[in-house]
This record gives sequence, structure tokens and C-alpha cells, in this order.
Amino acid sequence: MNASGKTASIKDVALAAGVSVATVSRVLSNGPVSEALRKRVEDAVRATGYRPNLSARRLRSQHSQTIGLVVSDIRNPFFTAVSRAVEDAAYRAGMRVILCNSDENPEREELYLRLMQEERITGLIFAPTRATLDRLDTLDLDFPVVLIDRNAPTARHDAVVLDNPRAAAMLVEHLHAQGYRRIAGLFGNTSTTGQERYEGYRSAMAARGLAPAARFLAPYADAAEAAVVDWMAERDRPEAFIVSNSLFLMGVVKAARRLKLSIPDGLAVAGFDNEPWTELVGPGLTVIEQPVQDIGQSAMTLLFERLEAPDRPRRRLVLGGTCIVRGSTAARMADAD
Repeated sequence: MNASGKTASIKDVALAAGVSVATVSRVLSNGPVSEALRKRVEDAVRATGYRPNLSARRLRSQHSQTIGLVVSDIRNPFFTAVSRAVEDAAYRAGMRVILCNSDENPEREELYLRLMQEERITGLIFAPTRATLDRLDTLDLDFPVVLIDRNAPTARHDAVVLDNPRAAAMLVEHLHAQGYRRIAGLFGNTSTTGQERYEGYRSAMAARGLAPAARFLAPYADAAEAAVVDWMAERDRPEAFIVSNSLFLMGVVKAARRLKLSIPDGLAVAGFDNEPWTELVGPGLTVIEQPVQDIGQSAMTLLFERLEAPDRPRRRLVLGGTCIVRGSTAARMADAD
């Protein structure tokens, strides 16, 4: 309680620390802030006697202290890393996490949404398929939802996403500067992420007078491998591939080995997610590194802020990626076919 005998609120903490409510929420969810700022907020929490009111509010409405997390494929290292960041933030807030893997299947997503209702979760962090995203606003959910890696401009839910068009454009710009012109793209066909990365690729190709050549696939390594093997049998086969996720990246590498094509002399490759294995394959793979820790922590921050202020306007955080250049996109020989 504060000096007046009233229960301290998050606004009291913000006032005592001389920061915004959003900054207090970031500290409470272990979000990205300086150590000096974190200490100031933690000192204010102790001074005001603040206790997060999530427990009382959720208990009154018969909700558990549980965060739901539904990802499309836990085998995708991106979602593994984001899930870890969410779990760490939940642990620090004294909450548990229910993790579900939808396998990009709308029917499984529907099943898990029902499960979340039955478990009376406090809030949900969700990476839905396009099919579920299109109808998400029509569902009668009694908990807040924060979208990760997926976004719909008209959705009423908070979201944390990568600047996907810009990230894909960065790969096109790099390959073009390295001398590549026949640059093909493989994009996931079940999510808004694949579509947004395609749009960035298409726009960057057009801006350089190049014809885009893209195929949309189920987001699995085997699908990418098969597509590349077929494509490389064509007369005007690509000189380089841009792929929209790390599973596709694995598939392209497998296809190159199957066809006995060296990287990058036989085929240049660039994609998404700076996983440890990407620097160990051949000369190393050029990738867009996503701020996975920030994505998970920001999603938890948005969720806590929504619980504190259910009626505030929707927020959409767009984070930037970093292009990590390695040998898989080395400059193309001037006399190459």
C-alpha cells in the first residue's frame, strides 16, 4: 500500500520511478531496458509496495495464472527461441505456460483455443495460420490475445512482428549487388509472414528490373527440397534462392547436396533465422537475424499492458532484422552462365 493506505497501482510505480507505465510493464516482464532504469523501477516497486493486480483480477473472474502459447511449428528454431523468451518472462511474473504446437493446421488451432478457454488462461500469445487469423476477431474469447510473427492490419489484437517486407528486400538487394539476376523465392503458403516476405521480394525485384519467380509451399524442409530439385531441372534455372524460413533453408541445402551443386558456385542461398547451424554449412549461409528474444519479451509486455488496461488502443510493434552476410552469397563470377 502507498502512504494514503490505498493499494499501490502500476501508475504509482511509474510516478515514483519517473517513467511511463509501459516502461514499468517492460521491467516487470523482464523486457529490454537499461540496468539503471531496471533498478529505478524495482526500487519504486519496493517503495510503493506494489503487487501486480493480475492475480486478483483473474481469480475474481475464475482465471488461472497461466499464459497460453500456440506456435505453428516448435521444430522451427525461431519458435523454439521465442517460446523460451515467453517462458522466461512468465516465470519471472510467477505464471506458468501452456505450450501447444498447431503444425499450421486450423483444426488443431481451433482445438487449442477451446483448450485455452477450458483452462481459463490469463492471456494467449498466438502465431495463427491465415485461415484462423481471418476469423479471429469473430471468436468469443474471454482472454486477451497477442499475435507474434503473424499480423492482420484490421485485427483488434496486439501484435509483435518483424518488418518482413524490408527484411526480404534486404536479401534481394544483397544478392543483386553480388551479381545475381535470376533470383527465385520460396515462401510459406499458410501464414501472413510468407505473404509479407514475398511482397518485399517482389517489390525489390521489380525495382531492379528483374522478373520475380516465386513458389508458395507448405512450410516444411521436404517441400522446399522437392521444389528446388524440380526447379533446377528447368532450362532457365535460378542462380540464387531466397527462402522465407529456416526449414526451407534446410531444404535448399539438402537439394543442393542431392544435385551435387556447390554453394555458392552452383547455387547461391539466402534465408531467414540466424541459427547456429547456418554458419557451419559449407561457407556459411547468409540470413536475416530476427530479434527473437525481443519478440518474446515484447509479446509478454504487451499482454501485461493489455491486462492492466483492457480498453487501450491496439498496439503493433514492428521490429527490424539484421542481414548476416556469409559465403553462401559470395559474388558471382562475371563469366558464369
